[in-house]
Order: sequence, then structure tokens, then C-alpha cells
Amino acid sequence: MFGYVRTDAPYLYIKDDTLYRAMYCGVCKGIAEVCGHSARIGLSYDLTFLSVILHNIAGQDVRIEKQHCLTHCIRSRQMANVDELTRQIGALNTVLAYYKYTDDIEDGDGGRGKRLFFKKGFRRVKKRYPEIERIVRENLAEQSKREKERTESLDLAADATANMIAAFCDLALADKATEHTHTLFYAVGKWIYLIDALDDYDKDKKKGAYNPFIAAYGAPSREKLLGSALGEEVRYAFHALFFDMRESLSQIRFHFNRDLSDNILLRGLPKTTESVMKGLGCDGRCKKDKSSLSADNK
Repeated sequence: MFGYVRTDAPYLYIKDDTLYRAMYCGVCKGIAEVCGHSARIGLSYDLTFLSVILHNIAGQDVRIEKQHCLTHCIRSRQMANVDELTRQIGALNTVLAYYKYTDDIEDGDGGRGKRLFFKKGFRRVKKRYPEIERIVRENLAEQSKREKERTESLDLAADATANMIAAFCDLALADKATEHTHTLFYAVGKWIYLIDALDDYDKDKKKGAYNPFIAAYGAPSREKLLGSALGEEVRYAFHALFFDMRESLSQIRFHFNRDLSDNILLRGLPKTTESVMKGLGCDGRCKKDKSSLSADNK
């Protein structure tokens, strides 16, 4: 997960911005508690989003209070306290980072030094939360298989990542998981994979690396793809995902205020999609450097 899941800041209430930042700190503390302090460098807002929405669906209230930490040792700030759900999300964050750098090493793109920050935490997760590690490992292996086959199907290419996010959320929600929550998180996982692939289109084209959009359409550049008649097919693929998200959200019971979740899912993701399609990257300003999972840390 590379920092694509973002809010639409101009439409974000102050109360929700405060909550989002507090939950970000909470996940960071959860990572430290389960995986050690070095693994905190992999923290991203993508996992903060999961913390926000999963707590709401599960009906687990979060206590927020002013605290200090290693990063904010002088001035205290609002932080969410750590609970079991936060620990599981922190574990997921660390396993994803560890396997991301393992994949980089296997591809000859370096990553050995960076993976060391997560090695100890990965071992802790494997012992404490073996099911989380299994979900990530098996689905990433399936994703790698699809990519080596150079599948031309966007659905098949994104299926493993979508299944991984949905399976983790099913596990985290336990008896609160439903068909609609599974469909929602499957769509979010699929969106993450596809938006990352679309953002990397030109880079992958230059390197000759696998990219589902290149395999499916073969256009010389992202700009030419989206500017052609085939661009409508690409846009339809994302619109279909947004439809699934809206339909699922309408069927899910939220125990607390859902303004923040709606801002991210109904405004933030479409805004990021539009930005990437314009070649501006996920932040609307420039192409994001995804050499580190911590690139969007604040």
C-alpha cells in the first residue's frame, strides 16, 4: 500500500482531520507495541484509513488524549490509544513492508538495508498473528504468479491484492464482517492495485516491467491510452469500483459518525484517480516516489 488512500482535504471537517491525525498516531503506537520502534518508518495513511473505518464498523470506540512519543517528545498531541484492532493493523503494516522489500530484493532493485528495519517486527507478527502473515504471504504469492503470467485481465491482476485486503478485514471484524463489508474492502484493495499500476504506466513501459494496463491495451504512454477510445474502458473500470463502494456503504452499519470514511471513499479516492489520470501522481502535484512505504509520513 503506497499512500494513495487520501482525504479530500478541502471538504474535510476540522473534527475529522483531528480524528484522522490521532488515529495515525494510534496506528504508529500499535506498530511500536507489536513490532518494535524501527518498524514505525513504514507507517502510511492507507492503514490509518483501515483503522478509522474498521473501528467504526466494529463499534469499538477509541479513546483519544494528549500524549508524547519519540517523534513528538517536546510538544504533546492528540493520539488514539492502542487496542487489539490497532495492533492487528500495525502487524499488517509491518508484514506488507517486509514483503514489499523482499520483492524488491528478488527483482534486483535493492531493499536489503530497508528490509532490516522490519525483520524483527515481521518475526514478532509471524509468531503473534500467524493468520495475518499467512493472508499476506499467500495473496502476494498469487499476485506474483499472475504478474509472471503477464495476464491481460485487469480483474485477474488485481484480484490477489483485493482478496488480501478483504480477508484481513474479515479477520479483524470477526462477527461484524458481512457480505457488504467484504465487497467494500475487496473494491478498495482492487482500486489500490489498479491506481498504482496506472500511476506507474510510463515507468513500467520504459523498463519493460509487467503492468496490467500495458498488457491489456499496449499504448505507448498513459497519456495516449487515456486520450484514445480505450481510455473510456479504463475510466469505466474505476467507475465500476466506485459504484461497488457506494452500494456496499449503503448496506453497512456504522456505529459512529461516518463523515471521515465517506470523505475518503466517496471524495478522496475519485480525486486521487483523476489526479493520476492527469499525470499528477496521487498528491495532485507531482509523481509520487514510492521507493519507501514511509514516503507519505507526516
